[in-house]
Amino acid sequence: MRPAALLTAIAGIGAVAGLIAAGRQRLALPIDPVETAAPVEINVPPAPVAQPAKNSEASMRARRVDDASQFYPAAINGKPLERIAAVEPEQPVKATEDKGEYLVRPIAESAGVLAFGDRRLQLAGINPTPADKTCTDSKGREWPCGMLAKTNVRLFLRLRTVRCDLDSAEWTGTVTTACRIGTQDISRWLVENGWAEAEKGSALAEAGEMAKQAGKGIYGDDPRSVPQTDALENLPAALPPDGL
Repeated sequence: MRPAALLTAIAGIGAVAGLIAAGRQRLALPIDPVETAAPVEINVPPAPVAQPAKNSEASMRARRVDDASQFYPAAINGKPLERIAAVEPEQPVKATEDKGEYLVRPIAESAGVLAFGDRRLQLAGINPTPADKTCTDSKGREWPCGMLAKTNVRLFLRLRTVRCDLDSAEWTGTVTTACRIGTQDISRWLVENGWAEAEKGSALAEAGEMAKQAGKGIYGDDPRSVPQTDALENLPAALPPDGL
């Protein structure tokens, strides 16, 4: 036999012997039953989600308003929630209607009667004081209280525009109505200052009684006999135009 062939045979025998030894060593190791066992699939059901306790009585009477209402309780202090109407936006306050007629350049014929040309307005709620009326003061002296009442009304008016409770600015003869300068009722001004008497049963009766007790206007003394400083304090702010 040739040497090369002999070496090849010896190498082959050695390789076979190594494989046999490795096989024996593998067979000698302990077998792990877990590794050799076939995998088993176990289906575990998911844990149930806890549901909030329901109040059957409240849930039947309360209803969801919107998606956010699921976060709110169906009842508070044992009482079910109720739907309420939406709040209406406030409406702008309408300006009070300015009723009446505006009359320019009134002339006081007496304390209680205003003249507009050949037409007359008698102020409501009072008994006008005639221009020729005379009064007696605390010392028994007479004085022309009607003329002074007329003068004080003219000082008060100063030819300013008045607003009277009339349906029309056109009338004939004499009518009785309430008139104002701004927010000041002229009848009330006359009664409070004692230049005219309030009608019996009028809303101005109490003011007239107070003026009488205070000795104002026709219930007092001749204001011309009052010291000049005191008289000036009782006069209106401005004098009327010439010729009044």
